[in-house]
Amino acid sequence: MNKFFEISWVVTEAEAPVLLREFLKSKQISKAALTDIKFHGGALFVNEKEVTVRTFLSKGNVVKVYFPPEKQSESMEAENITLDIVYEDEHFLAVNKPSGMPTIPSLYQPKGSLAAGVLFYYQQNDIPGTFHAVNRLDKDTSGIVLVAKHRFAHSLMSKQQREKTIKREYIALVHGKLEQDIGTITSPIGRNPDSIIERMVREDGQPSITHFEKLNYISDYHISVVRLKLETGRTHQIRVHMASIGHPLIGDDLYGGSRDIIKRQALHSEAARFIHPFSDKEVMIKVDLPDDMKKLLK
Repeated sequence: MNKFFEISWVVTEAEAPVLLREFLKSKQISKAALTDIKFHGGALFVNEKEVTVRTFLSKGNVVKVYFPPEKQSESMEAENITLDIVYEDEHFLAVNKPSGMPTIPSLYQPKGSLAAGVLFYYQQNDIPGTFHAVNRLDKDTSGIVLVAKHRFAHSLMSKQQREKTIKREYIALVHGKLEQDIGTITSPIGRNPDSIIERMVREDGQPSITHFEKLNYISDYHISVVRLKLETGRTHQIRVHMASIGHPLIGDDLYGGSRDIIKRQALHSEAARFIHPFSDKEVMIKVDLPDDMKKLLK
């Protein structure tokens, strides 16, 4: 059966007897996903026989779910862009995105996006999926972007995002010497009413939590090297929070940083860690700093 993605389980003694609908619900397959399977080319099988959700399951039954193939988004065009893929399996890939590359196309930069490169990669490798970003990075932030290859994988990772079980670490270069070696910033973040892009700390903003650790201080440049971990994922969160305590990112002129020695915000998504939703094993991905930030550290 030529389907984009399939997954199977063996029904255990503890799970049986059970209605297939309830069994699939316990595996986090939603009503919307079942509707999609029913009407758009998917199928449900028990012991190699096609069935409906009203089928009763017994211990030892083999359940297979065939998800319908996905169409690539018509709003995105594939482009032959070289990708630095640092992790891949049948459900996910992780790309080390360079600075200057938007995650998705925009009105201001319709070409050269990570999404366009991933779609081309899918075409070359016969993966009939569309672009599902688990996380996004600002255009000038470099580092790990995790991509789900199909809707079900994306929904499971979205759940992990809500439960805050996906852990990401960033490295930033900021102006000045931090007084604290370790600290947490909890200032709420909202839109700047005078800008369509800029965010700011404001009392009525969304709750935002950033943990930081000073790794080094480069006295020649008056720069601190900082590792950051996020509990929330607000737009520009690291940039806004570090500027709010008087240490804007080097190169981040939107929030008060200087571009004298680097021409983009010196921020890099260095590591990502999550529990793989299909294997229940921990996945740890880590990438090196890009050359422009390495140069400053040397």
